[in-house]
Amino acid sequence: MTQAPATPPSSRRRHDREIIALAVPAFGALVAEPLFVMVDSAIVGHLGTPQLAGLAVAAALLTTGVSIFVFLAYATTAAVARRVGAGDLSSAIRQGMDGIWLAILLGLAVIALTLPLSPWLVGVFGASDTAAPYAITYLRISSLGIPAMLVVMAATGVLRGLQNTRTPLYVAIGGFTANGALNVALVYGAGLGIAGSAWGTVIAQISMAAAYLVVVVRGARRHGASLRPDIAGIKASAQAGVPLLVRTMSLRAVLLIATAVAARLGDTDIAALQIILSLWSLMAFALDAIAIAGQAIIGRYLGANDAKGAREACRRMVQWGIASGVLFGVLIVLARPLFVPLFTGDQSVQDTLFPALLVVALTQPIAGVVFVLDGVLMGAGDGPYLARAMLVTLAFFAPVALLVPALGGGLTALWCAMTLMMAVRMATLWLRTRSGKWLVTGAAR
Repeated sequence: MTQAPATPPSSRRRHDREIIALAVPAFGALVAEPLFVMVDSAIVGHLGTPQLAGLAVAAALLTTGVSIFVFLAYATTAAVARRVGAGDLSSAIRQGMDGIWLAILLGLAVIALTLPLSPWLVGVFGASDTAAPYAITYLRISSLGIPAMLVVMAATGVLRGLQNTRTPLYVAIGGFTANGALNVALVYGAGLGIAGSAWGTVIAQISMAAAYLVVVVRGARRHGASLRPDIAGIKASAQAGVPLLVRTMSLRAVLLIATAVAARLGDTDIAALQIILSLWSLMAFALDAIAIAGQAIIGRYLGANDAKGAREACRRMVQWGIASGVLFGVLIVLARPLFVPLFTGDQSVQDTLFPALLVVALTQPIAGVVFVLDGVLMGAGDGPYLARAMLVTLAFFAPVALLVPALGGGLTALWCAMTLMMAVRMATLWLRTRSGKWLVTGAAR
């Protein structure tokens, strides 16, 4: 980060209150999202193994297909927060509506592709002959909820930009509850099987999107913002999202490469990697909550032409990220003998897992810095740099990871390659924040 005098205690306390007020509800909403799939898995699992296998394939396809559009939340948060900082709430909500209209258009396009291509997509993922029909059924029905899922992303970005992370928490809790109740009623009560699980999730997703739209529309009417689609605004939202799309796809490529390498190492290593990734994802939710707070706070400061406040907030959030990383690392080491047996009783998997988990624990402070600075630069609207930085990171990681099997390495060596990836990300992000080039003030970048 750029050099600046030490932040006074009063400013640190103010930043702490802002971070807590935004990050805690954001964490709750983030944790609620993956629970949708967990509930579906628990309910469908009692129908039989082929049904559960089909759900696993369809859920993987849906998760991958939807996650690449996460820029709808990130880019919208930054753009709306800037206008909030500039005191122009009408333009802020108008900007958010452009993102929502873009989400609807993208969602309809994804449906148009998914419905006819479902059998081919399921086949590419290697579903068995017994599981494939269930995967196709679930995928086709669930694809009807994709526009609602993308609207939820964009509307979440609007509310985060408005410094409101409580409403997304409430909507997520309501959606999770409705999803569980509908799944039970339709799968078992109505006897619809896996199709009932898909319909229950679609209805819950549409209900969540409707709840968000009610909140956003009320805000638009209160501040005199137009609700009509604006072609120029939608195009601008799409252009702002392209760099973040590149960044997200590069990150997904890293995870896919790691999984492919672990699969080549053998069943024991891929099983152990799955456990590590599950744990890593859980910790990522907590760190991402701070990053989400960073997007909203940094955008607001820059919109208010307060570069000094943005710099101080960035420094304080980095301190939060490091402290959180240290805490998570200690917890991993202390709880390792307790939680590993919960995942597997296979001693060979446990033996493979333990040394790799030590590497994971030691690198959590790095992860804390990476997540926070990623959020800071997103809040600053610095998407093009994030895209370039992630491509550089992928270029460093890929050859190192692919050499692991050739050199006789195992899961621990693979996670050392993942650590290199995180270290490169931290270096690129730190250099950018230190340069001060991200501190572009004003209602629009």
